[in-house]
Amino acid sequence: MENNNEEISMNEIMGEIEKSMKRIHEGDVVKGTVVSVSSDEVLVNIGYMADGIISSNELSQEDILNPGDEIYVYILKINDGEGNVALSKKKADEIKTWDDLQEDFNSATIFKVKVSQIVRGGAIAYINGIRAFIPASHISYSYVKDLNSFINKEINVKIIEFDKYKGKVVLSAKEVEKEEVEKIKEKLWESLQKGEKRMGTVTRIVKFGAFVDLGGVEGLIHLNDLSWKRVNNPSEVVSVGDKVSVYVLDFDKEKNRISLGLKDVAEDPWKLAISKYKVGEIVEGKVVKLLDFGAFVELEDGLEGLVHITEISDDRILKPSDVLNIGDRVKVKILEIDEEAKKMSLSIKAGNSASSEEISKYNDNDGGVTLGDLLKDKFKDFNFEK
Repeated sequence: MENNNEEISMNEIMGEIEKSMKRIHEGDVVKGTVVSVSSDEVLVNIGYMADGIISSNELSQEDILNPGDEIYVYILKINDGEGNVALSKKKADEIKTWDDLQEDFNSATIFKVKVSQIVRGGAIAYINGIRAFIPASHISYSYVKDLNSFINKEINVKIIEFDKYKGKVVLSAKEVEKEEVEKIKEKLWESLQKGEKRMGTVTRIVKFGAFVDLGGVEGLIHLNDLSWKRVNNPSEVVSVGDKVSVYVLDFDKEKNRISLGLKDVAEDPWKLAISKYKVGEIVEGKVVKLLDFGAFVELEDGLEGLVHITEISDDRILKPSDVLNIGDRVKVKILEIDEEAKKMSLSIKAGNSASSEEISKYNDNDGGVTLGDLLKDKFKDFNFEK
């Protein structure tokens, strides 16, 4: 009777032990604790009646395990023939990596990878042993001439295509950089103020001006805003790559336009012109531009006036170039000064027919131009020799 009771008691104990042990199946990924480590295998307690064994070929080269480490393992076999559970850490890591990548894809997580290989059409990186492809067009936000410059380089990426069952992972560094650029642009737009000075870099030169990168956003310096002097080509003033200090003249975020000025507003020659030049004065200037309706004459850097075709000569001419050339020095009379519009009307024929009083006044002001200089053209056809 006692033996039967002992047998029943033992069966109960074994039953309780079995109940306390977790149920496992081949293909499960479970958490375990490393019991011991040898050169051939790793013994792991997985909470089952038998310990699990990871053979050396089921470990990754990067794995360095110590007793007490908690790890995830994949169950290869419940019984390896010797009563032990055959495990694989390599397989568990791969499954967990795929699960993590799925989460990263769903949440657009940004993470770092190292480019290990350049292949046709792009580059290869490995994420915990998982092969991922980076298309050439997505390796950088900027143009890349040589992909080989990225070998062994660490870059921030996000997953743009993912298929766990096909084993497909496509990464993009371009999308990450694009987001960063957009943040920088937004911050720049919010901080822009009219009239302020900013540093920038000349990126492009076109016929009508120069584009300047202010740090993620480009602005345009129009030809007229490069210098107070007359500029025929932007390359006369700036070159690509130049660091320049510019004024923010105007901006429109919706149209993505920023107007910049390189010339110093404080040095506006028109401010000086109002006090220095008066209507009726005779002054000397240089012809800088010829048009069908007249000629522009520069009195000093950045200060020009228009001589209408009717004010060039007493004789009737068809076009200014009939009697004038670019670079000619001419005497002109100031007919009108429009301070607000920054315009000046001049007359060459009035300058040439100036009275003695006007000439004397001009000589006093100019200090160095003689009466003969003013009238030599009028007397050039006379022969004083007998």
